[in-house]
Amino acid sequence: MFNLKAELLNIDINISDENVCKFNKYYEFLVETNKHLNLTAITEYEDVMIKHFYDSILLAKTIDLTKINSFLDIGSGAGFPAVPLAILYPNVKFTLIDALNKRITFLNNLIKLLDLKNVVAIHSRAEDFAKDNRESFDVVSARAVARLNILAELALPLCKVGGYFIALKGKDEEEIKSGLKAINILGADFLKAYEFNLPLAKGERNILVYKKTKTTDLKYPRLFSKIKEKPLG
Repeated sequence: MFNLKAELLNIDINISDENVCKFNKYYEFLVETNKHLNLTAITEYEDVMIKHFYDSILLAKTIDLTKINSFLDIGSGAGFPAVPLAILYPNVKFTLIDALNKRITFLNNLIKLLDLKNVVAIHSRAEDFAKDNRESFDVVSARAVARLNILAELALPLCKVGGYFIALKGKDEEEIKSGLKAINILGADFLKAYEFNLPLAKGERNILVYKKTKTTDLKYPRLFSKIKEKPLG
């Protein structure tokens, strides 16, 4: 059976036995709920541990989460990457938003099950959430929610100046290049692209890190219909 603790130690991330138990509870609850709510196509134990949990935790190799206070995850779905990170970094306050209330119900039940005091899940679209939460978060993340030039307009208005926008994306050089103009318009600079190999040859992962360097113009984000119709860049 896949040993999450041992594999994380290989990348210098320590995890307690108590937290290993939490990941096992997470897996069981995810698979059980997935029987009646479409949360993931990945349900085998080894695959969930690697492609969801380990994959999410890789974000901690791109920035120092011990120096972060607030973390927003957009389109959190079944809780990736925020919940695995919240288990390991209890001093960071994680906020998860998703446009589908059924997923938020799942997340709230999961938060209770795992007794995560540092996590809140909110039913909202990113462009609506930005109305009252502009530039409020040290880190804003999203995992394969939309193309980068669309994703940036949803995420960067919520990120503090000096904070980070982190996109867990596929390795699409054209998308990364075309998204850079939008990133710059929204007040951020490209910092670094990280490439990782998952254990047991389960694939590659790419994490893009951008740093917010100036305030985002108040006209962003636009209505999602406008963002989708005419993306920046």
